[in-house]
Amino acid sequence: MESGGVDEIKGAVLHIVVVGFHHKRGCQVEFSYPPISDEGHDSNLLPEQWKYLPFLALPDGAHNYQEDTVYFLLPPLSAEIKCVYGVSCYRQIEAKALKVRQADVTRETVQKSVCVLSRVPVFGLIAAKLQLITHAYFEEKDFSQISILKELYDQMNSSLRFPTLEGSQVFLGLSARDLILHFKHKVLILFKLILLEKKVLFYVSPVNRLVGTLMTVLSLFPGMIERGLHNSSHYHPKSSQSESADVIKSADHTENPEVFVSEPTADQSEGSVGAEASPSSPDWLESEWESLDPSVLEEVEVEEKEEVKKDEGRSAQPGCMESDSNTPITVQPKATPTQTATDSHSDIHTHSTHTPLLDEDQYGLPPAIFTKGYLCLPYMALQQHHLLCDVRVRGFVAGATNILFRQQRHLSDAIVDVEEAAIHISDPELRRVLSLTTADLRFCDFLLKSVCEHSEDVFLDGTGWEGGDEWIRAQFTHYMHTLLASTLQQESEKLLVDYGSVFISAWRNTHNYRVWCSSQHPAFAQITPGHPFQGQYSVADVKLRFSHSVQNSERGRKLGSAMMSTSRSVVQTGRAVGQSVGGALNSAKTVMSSWFSTLSQPALISNSPSTTTKQ
Repeated sequence: MESGGVDEIKGAVLHIVVVGFHHKRGCQVEFSYPPISDEGHDSNLLPEQWKYLPFLALPDGAHNYQEDTVYFLLPPLSAEIKCVYGVSCYRQIEAKALKVRQADVTRETVQKSVCVLSRVPVFGLIAAKLQLITHAYFEEKDFSQISILKELYDQMNSSLRFPTLEGSQVFLGLSARDLILHFKHKVLILFKLILLEKKVLFYVSPVNRLVGTLMTVLSLFPGMIERGLHNSSHYHPKSSQSESADVIKSADHTENPEVFVSEPTADQSEGSVGAEASPSSPDWLESEWESLDPSVLEEVEVEEKEEVKKDEGRSAQPGCMESDSNTPITVQPKATPTQTATDSHSDIHTHSTHTPLLDEDQYGLPPAIFTKGYLCLPYMALQQHHLLCDVRVRGFVAGATNILFRQQRHLSDAIVDVEEAAIHISDPELRRVLSLTTADLRFCDFLLKSVCEHSEDVFLDGTGWEGGDEWIRAQFTHYMHTLLASTLQQESEKLLVDYGSVFISAWRNTHNYRVWCSSQHPAFAQITPGHPFQGQYSVADVKLRFSHSVQNSERGRKLGSAMMSTSRSVVQTGRAVGQSVGGALNSAKTVMSSWFSTLSQPALISNSPSTTTKQ
């Protein structure tokens, strides 16, 4: 998160915004404090970067719910702020109940959202306060009474200060326990999907449940919500020149060239770079690389290949693999006046100084997933639909409530049906990559059992340690640490089998792994490599694997359903034969029902063959 004297004075909240639905103009901003536009607080003009704000704050199908809460992200308007985090509370009221009815109110109901735009990602904390204020604002039944909104701005800025924010404040309202109980073993599938930087679409209504589920999944990645979403709202990648030392270069531009290559042309206005261009520029949304002359691309590639040759002697982390092109990933050094080796680790960076894309911890986390055109859209409005097929967007984790998003499955690698706790993946190769190993299944089973065993404690539900939200996130942090530590070993094949060899191969070609691998992280010397649940196989593993296979394959689920139907038919026949025989069959039914109760859970990946892997 950002810090500094300026941020401490200004506080966390940037604007309080009221968005309403106009019968002719649709969704529009009706009030902002402090004013977003120079024309005053009642202006509906918005900078180009925030043109989707009204549609995000007032979601699709809002009229179907009396109230709802939305989380969303917006690009920054200045270099001082890295990302804008939005929380919107929606309500509707009958027009006849208003004390003061304005002339433009022509419908039977009035729909409005009160929105807080913040520079810190404390979604749950803001939502808890905003829901109360929105209720009070509607109870006035006179939307011209804006004093309560100005008080909200002052109060939140006095209570939310960057340096004093804690992890518990960031994760308020994001229940990892509920996520485990609902998705069970499938949580790890979602975790790996995002690590692979795939196009993942979450789908459910209402919006509150959608954004809560999506953000809870992201909270499992260490440091992701706090520091990993800074570039996630940039609808188009920045140019390499604008990021200077932060660019991870690759000599092979055949994969996602728009992510790694961009040079501003002379025709573009100065300062118009990527998503942070001036709102006055009409072409701020245009990606620089699209207007390149082909010869420029060739020159860039030649220059980068020469740099790679110069850096062949540069040390890299042991165990870090090269890309498919067998070209090592290098970091462009930042120019510094002097560079001295004053500590024990300085000799490793004698040629360059690593400047991370994100604010990393000692383990190089959070992973640089939401960078270079990989978007995080907790809620995606229908007006943003074009982003799904935009060639400049290399991937996304997005949430939608409109059925149109779900119907166009070819635009996503995976569709997560939150209501059914199912993951729909059409690509059989991706299903194979995401197959959970026996060690992975042990890990998931351990989480589920721990959560279930501590679910009856009313007073500590969700706040205790073992089985609680913080404990679950700690387990995923440990999983991530051991996974990364295992890739550093010289002979890591045996260690990585427990994570899935095909998964590791795919992950090593992702942008986030290349970024992490480009610098040293001495803290991993204290992490024991290897899967937390590695070990010899047992009978319990066979049962766990079989249960998982039946749950998560179409054939297995049909077989289980058929056997259950047969069991019921046999029991009914037994009752007709006689009491004694019926009693025996009822006992058999009890045993079968108990066995199948663990197998008849929602599907993991629908319309897919068994995901069993040979160990």
